[in-house]
Amino acid sequence: MSTTETPKTTKAPKTAQTTDPTDTQVLVIGAGPTGLLLAGDLATAGIDVTLVERRPHGLANMTRAFGVHARTLEQLDARGLADELVATGTTLGSARIFGQFDLDLTRLPSRFNHLLVTPQYEVEHLLERRAVAAGVTFRYGTELRGLRQDADTVTAEFTDPDGTPLTLTARHLVGTDGVRSAVRTALGLPFPGGSVIRSIVLADVRLTEDPSHPFSVTGSDDAFAFLAPFGDGWYRVMGWSRTRQVPDTEPVDLDEVREITRRALGTDLGMHDARWISRFHSDERQVPSYRAGRVFLAGDAAHVHSPAGGQGMNTGLQDAANLSWKLTAVLRGDAPAPEALLDSYQSERHPVGAAVLRSSGALVRLAMAHTPLTRAARSLTARLLSAVRPASARAMGMISGLGIAYAPPAGSKRPAGRRAPDTRLREGRLYELLRAGEFVLITPEGGLPALPETAPASPERLIRATWTDPTRRTAVLVRPDGYVHWTSN
Repeated sequence: MSTTETPKTTKAPKTAQTTDPTDTQVLVIGAGPTGLLLAGDLATAGIDVTLVERRPHGLANMTRAFGVHARTLEQLDARGLADELVATGTTLGSARIFGQFDLDLTRLPSRFNHLLVTPQYEVEHLLERRAVAAGVTFRYGTELRGLRQDADTVTAEFTDPDGTPLTLTARHLVGTDGVRSAVRTALGLPFPGGSVIRSIVLADVRLTEDPSHPFSVTGSDDAFAFLAPFGDGWYRVMGWSRTRQVPDTEPVDLDEVREITRRALGTDLGMHDARWISRFHSDERQVPSYRAGRVFLAGDAAHVHSPAGGQGMNTGLQDAANLSWKLTAVLRGDAPAPEALLDSYQSERHPVGAAVLRSSGALVRLAMAHTPLTRAARSLTARLLSAVRPASARAMGMISGLGIAYAPPAGSKRPAGRRAPDTRLREGRLYELLRAGEFVLITPEGGLPALPETAPASPERLIRATWTDPTRRTAVLVRPDGYVHWTSN
């Protein structure tokens, strides 16, 4: 969407009773990728959504995200967006870590057995277009000032673009407004943690020389650098120097980026024509609870970590995919235990956020290794990942998101809680069927088993599908976010 376009402000029809006193069913605060995906999901399901963003529409939001991992692409595939997004960037089948280990992404058990390198704004453009088409109400240039909630509603106080006070009431509110979340602050929630690495330089540049490997992370005794191609002649470069630790406000130029890259890689590859240069620091923080009554936190408002592994935007998008169908089920009246279903957002996603903090933190600490002992540990880790296939598979499963699994619901067993692979069914691919935003029940030919009473799925909305393999006799119920909810045996 160009900077001159204005999103539609037409609201989707409310599914609640006409006597509902709220202005909107769900308020989403923050129009980054997490908020856009969440709002689009809800509106597509017929939920009345208002998306509030403090920035004016079209103002560039320079961000560091650049990579879309396999599980996120599967989530986008379940919304009919993945193939279009892949066309905007370049796909990489491997990554070189510390010059010793090649992570072979082609072994990933997914249609998307690669890393997609594309700017975050491409993700946002697709998700914004979808949200607009679904009827999300947008309010740009509107800043949250406070909120309060009772047993039935959340009331939020804002200042609109001309400074006029604005009050909106909703059934639920979700803060997707980043690391400096106004929603989290208004709730008075702590955000424990601290800085893991300071004075990282970031640039998008062109190169005179081709790198020996298109995607690599390499470190020397006192510097490390990261390199990835966008596929259109531009490269993302990120670097850090132990000897150049300055505040984020300190100016950074291309000469500094070149110097750090030379020290880490042995060459600056003739980089030139930077279109963007920035300096930043990276924190490791996580809010203790993602839910406070009728208010939820997702994305960087809930967790923030080092850029190692490129998991920040991906984790936030998967937060949104997890929460959206649960809010939908509760607001539609489909959930037999509404509070337990909403609580499962915390029990499922908080451990994932904690795991990402641990893994990304470990990677960045290995990259910063400078003592003989820590460099030996880095070399040993690289050799272990190269030689031990299960260890490599676990690492790729964590980074790609494909290995993430949730605890099975009460009374069920594995594979419940695990990712449902994209399976060819008689009615089409599973992830094509998930585009309806509903549960998918896969059965053998002629099999219509009774669903468990705890399934938050309305029978009349179920998408029914049949195995192509006549020998498969198990029925499987797949959640809208592509995880197995229940199996018949």
